[in-house]
Amino acid sequence: MARFTFNLPDIGEGIAEAEIVTWHVRVGDRVEEDSPLADMMTDKATVEMESPVAGVIAWVAGEVGDVIAIGGPLVVVETDGESDAEVVPDPVVAEPPKPQVEPEKPLPLRGGVGVGPVAQVPRSEDAPHPPTPSPKQDGEMRSHEASAKVLASPAVRARAKSLGVDLAQIRAQEGGRIRHADLDAFLAYSEGFGPAAATRPDEAIKVTGLRRRIAENMAASKRAIPHFTYVEECDVTALEEIRAQLNSAKGERPKLTILPLLITAICRALPEFPMLNARYDDEANIVTRHGAVHMGIATMTDAGLMVPVIRDAHTLNLWQLAREITRLAEAARSGKAKPQELSGSTLTVTSLGPLGGIASTPVINRPEVAIIGPNRIVERPAFIPDGMGGERIAKRKLMNISISCDHRVVDGYDAAAFVQAVKRLIEAPAQIIAG
Repeated sequence: MARFTFNLPDIGEGIAEAEIVTWHVRVGDRVEEDSPLADMMTDKATVEMESPVAGVIAWVAGEVGDVIAIGGPLVVVETDGESDAEVVPDPVVAEPPKPQVEPEKPLPLRGGVGVGPVAQVPRSEDAPHPPTPSPKQDGEMRSHEASAKVLASPAVRARAKSLGVDLAQIRAQEGGRIRHADLDAFLAYSEGFGPAAATRPDEAIKVTGLRRRIAENMAASKRAIPHFTYVEECDVTALEEIRAQLNSAKGERPKLTILPLLITAICRALPEFPMLNARYDDEANIVTRHGAVHMGIATMTDAGLMVPVIRDAHTLNLWQLAREITRLAEAARSGKAKPQELSGSTLTVTSLGPLGGIASTPVINRPEVAIIGPNRIVERPAFIPDGMGGERIAKRKLMNISISCDHRVVDGYDAAAFVQAVKRLIEAPAQIIAG
C-alpha cells in the first residue's frame, strides 16, 4: 500500500488559510474517490473538500476550529495496491518531546538524613484507566454527594426526589434536619421558577467556523471604524398601498416585500452621494467609490449572519430584485452560496423584518463605509396636510430608517442628506415605480 498526502488546495483568490468547520472522516475510515473529507471555511465561504483517491484515512490535520495553511497537509490516505494518484511523503508532524526521566534522588528528612527511593507499584501500560467524568456527570455526582450528606428522613427524601428538588439547596430551620415544612417553604419561595428552581448547568461552547468569522469581522469593524448612526422617520403609507396593489395582480411575478422597493430608492439616490457606495482600504489609505451598486443583503442563517450580494442592483427592476433576494437568501441558509455570491458588496442593507425595533445602530460590513437598516413598520396617528392649507390627524404607517457610517469617509451632513433623499422617494413611491 502507498500513502497519499492530500494538501489543502487554493480554494479562493487571495486566501492564505482556511478553518476546519466539519470533519466527514476519522482515522481508520474507508473513503472512495470524491468522498467528502472536510468542510473548510475561508473569509468568503465554506467549501467541501473531496478525496482524490480511494483508501483508508491514516492521518488528519487537526480538530474542528483549527486553521490550516493553503498547501498544508489536510489528510493522509493509505491507498489501495497500485494507484495512479501522486504519492508523496507523509507530512512532517512534530511529535511532542518525551519527558526526560531523571534518576530518583533520596528524599531529605527534616533531620537531614536521606531515605532511599519510594517503592513504585508495578503498572501495566495495558491496564484499563477509569473514565474521566464529563462536566455534566461531574456536576451530577457532586450534587448527588451533597444531597446524600443532608439530614432528612426517608419520607422527605422520597418526596424531594419525586418533585425533582435537590435537598442540598434547602436550608434546615431546626436542628440541621430538613423536614416537610422546610421543603414546603422552599417550594413556595421557588414558585414561578419551576418545581426545583434548578440552575441550568454552565455550557462551554468553542467558537468556530462562521461564528468565529463573524466575531472577528465585527470586532475588527468596531475597532477600526469610528461609527456614527443617523435615524429618520418615513411615512410608508402610500408605499404599502402600492405594494399591496402590485401583489394583488395575478401572474408569475414574485410577491414584493418592502426590501426591493427600498433598494430601488437607495439606488436612485446614490449617484448624488458617491461617498456612501464605497470601500475603504485603510492600510493603503485609499477610498474606492464604485459606479455599480453591489448590494449586500444581511441574512440570518442557522450558522450565523451571512451577507450574499446582489450584483448590479441598480440595473434590476422590482421583481428581479425580489427574485435575487429570495434566491440568495435560500442559497445562504442552505450553505450552497458560491464564494463570489458572498463577497464584493459595496453597500449593505440589514433588516429584521417584523422583529425590527423602532431604531437600530447596525455595524458596518467592513471594508464598506455605510450600512442601512430599515426598522419595523408601526401604525400611529400623525399630522398630515388636509388639502386646505391646514393639517388633520390620521392613522399612518411609519418606519424609521437607520444608517451607520464610517466617519473617516462620510460626514454627518452627507448621511442625513442621503437618507432625506431616500425618504422623499419612499413617501412619493410613484417615482420608484415610474423610474
